[in-house]
Amino acid sequence: MGREISQVMGHLGASWLERPMREQEERTDLLIKGMNLNPNDQIADIGAGSGYFSFRIASLLKKGNVYAVDISPKMLGIVRAKIKDQEISNVMPVQSTITKTMLEPSSIDKALIVDAYHEFSHPREMALSIHRSLKPEGRLILIEYRKEDPSVSIKPLHKMSEKQAILEMESVGFQWEKTLSMLPQQHFMIFKKSPDK
Repeated sequence: MGREISQVMGHLGASWLERPMREQEERTDLLIKGMNLNPNDQIADIGAGSGYFSFRIASLLKKGNVYAVDISPKMLGIVRAKIKDQEISNVMPVQSTITKTMLEPSSIDKALIVDAYHEFSHPREMALSIHRSLKPEGRLILIEYRKEDPSVSIKPLHKMSEKQAILEMESVGFQWEKTLSMLPQQHFMIFKKSPDK
């Protein structure tokens, strides 16, 4: 793929994902608004970690569900504890593998990956699995720290350029639709399925 892959954040990183300043630093409210959610959407939060986005999105869905997909059983344990504590019925933990989301084909309206794709040990296989899980009109929303921006104080291995992300997604049958620029540090890239795939 032409880049070095970062190590996966383990469950010990959950406190960083849930840090109180995250909304202000990353404008997660604008990120969720930019997803253009519909009340019945079926959302996949890929690399969900502790469920930071899963629960915020689920609260906005009247009849929709969020599938919190992660490879780490311990991260999913945190998600399950939150489901129990908050009595949430529309967040579903899903244990993935390094190559498969374990989601049903054509079942998802929007797949969200926030700052996790660069950690996938098998990015092509996972992107193909996400592609299969999306409905024909579904969208992939890929959020990554901007590699092109030296003012973003994140280690280079944890950043991606827009050009690299588009190259990788187009290689598995996605078509770049647009990149939104409202986030202070991250690319907000939207992909759809290519018509011929």
